[in-house]
Amino acid sequence: MDLKQIHYFIIVCEQGSFSSAVDILGVSQPSLSRQVQLLEAELKQHLLIRTGRGVAPTEAGLRFLEHAKAIHKLATNARHDMQSFRFVEQGKVRLGMPPRIARRLTPHLVQQFRTLFPHGSITIAEGLSTEMREWLIKDRVDLALLYEPPPSALMTCESIFREELVLAYTPACRPVPPSTVKVTELDHYPLVLPSAPNTIRALVDSTCTDLNVRLNIVAEVDVVQTIVETTSYGNMFTIIPRSAISDVPGQAELAYSAITDPPIRNNLTLALPANRSHSTLVGATADIIRRLDIAHYLA
Repeated sequence: MDLKQIHYFIIVCEQGSFSSAVDILGVSQPSLSRQVQLLEAELKQHLLIRTGRGVAPTEAGLRFLEHAKAIHKLATNARHDMQSFRFVEQGKVRLGMPPRIARRLTPHLVQQFRTLFPHGSITIAEGLSTEMREWLIKDRVDLALLYEPPPSALMTCESIFREELVLAYTPACRPVPPSTVKVTELDHYPLVLPSAPNTIRALVDSTCTDLNVRLNIVAEVDVVQTIVETTSYGNMFTIIPRSAISDVPGQAELAYSAITDPPIRNNLTLALPANRSHSTLVGATADIIRRLDIAHYLA
């Protein structure tokens, strides 16, 4: 067995299917299947069993999975320890963030980072939370700010900021909605929303499904800034974080109504990989983020 086979096996178990694991690992499905088969042949055990939805570990697979995670963590820690040993003073940290959060936080974060580590460097990668989550798992970023990431044994998450979503619209919209709108009343408004699996869309869909509310979605646009601009030009509405209503330079600020019964709040989390050690720069960057007055910068 080798470390590649162990890593592949962990990802397949995590994802619950070979096709999903292929997307994460960037390899072909035959190659992935072959590596798992070689692992099973060496261990003389069937590690995976096919189910209606994909694959699941057998009893032997579950037992080996614990060993695999421990081995993977030790190997990853050793690699990163050597990297940290080599680049203590002139290291680099890679941080992933959603574009809107990156635009608001990057100047303040970089300023504080430079004060603490004048010989270090920081790379800011921007993308949707789903993309940044994959980058974190693939070791393309060292830490990330993510909205509502699904649970994973491959990363740890801590909530650092929650913000209410609002019903936003141009002041020219008629009739003007009341200052507060119940979730059960959202079906009255033609909405521009992101398409799934966007985290805002998932939050809205989950809340409305629980209350049997069928939304009137007239368009799907995946970037919040484009949603805001689209809503500004027509008699349409959207559901976005309160801080996003002024995100289009040169456009008048949108009006908004608070959403109640229940309020819908997003959850910005700080995510770090669970199976590898964190360098001084990564730990310091995480501490900088924890200390940032995010509510102030998003206001």
